Amino acid sequence: MNDPAFDYDHRGHQYASVRRADPRIAAEIHAALGDAKRVLNVGAGSGSYEPTDRYVVPLEPSQVMRRQRPGHLAPALIGTADAIPFDDGAFDAAMAILTVHHWKERGRCLGEIRRVTRGPIVIMTFDPDAATMFWMRDYAPEIDDVERRRYGTIESITGALGGRTGIVPIMVPRDCADGFQAAFYARPEAFLDPRVRRSQSAWSFLAPGVEDRVVKTLSDDLASGRWDGRYGHLRALPAIQCQLRLIVAMP
Repeated sequence: MNDPAFDYDHRGHQYASVRRADPRIAAEIHAALGDAKRVLNVGAGSGSYEPTDRYVVPLEPSQVMRRQRPGHLAPALIGTADAIPFDDGAFDAAMAILTVHHWKERGRCLGEIRRVTRGPIVIMTFDPDAATMFWMRDYAPEIDDVERRRYGTIESITGALGGRTGIVPIMVPRDCADGFQAAFYARPEAFLDPRVRRSQSAWSFLAPGVEDRVVKTLSDDLASGRWDGRYGHLRALPAIQCQLRLIVAMP
């Protein structure tokens, strides 16, 4: 449990079919990059949220994830955040989208990103200390514990980056295209699909038997109407505020 890394080469083969850029969230990320023309994408994965109107250099260690990048995006370089193979100030901006929680040496990685970046660093992450309208912790408090350890505090990011930092809460729309957990706040049936759960890394850190228990309880509650009795009002909400945050750090 002390290792935050998710084995994408073993578990990420269908990742891109569930985890796709949501255009509304993408617009906020791209706006935060400002007028940067040369952008580094650290932990680039399958390419979600990469802008196509700028020169982007993707950095991604997983072969499986690199292979899922669509043809219109640049191939990703093999590399990790703790040893970025570029000179100081090589990029106008950098982005790291839902990847910081996978890094073992967070301070070192963030220092590397700042070293190679002249302008804004845009990081999308979750703040486990923030309030949320999402209901999963009621079914799986173990996931809440896992994510709290993996994501850490917002200050563990902002403190390492230094400079001037802004933190923007991101609303999650009901039809969010990116299949992270809170995206299904109004579509609980999605969690009964193993493909969806395999694309959400927290499930792989649970003790044996916990995932089966959560899925069975949720399935039973959906069938009996218990879930809708408690949370059905969320199905009508066009968006919710959860723990999703955009950190924008200027030097």
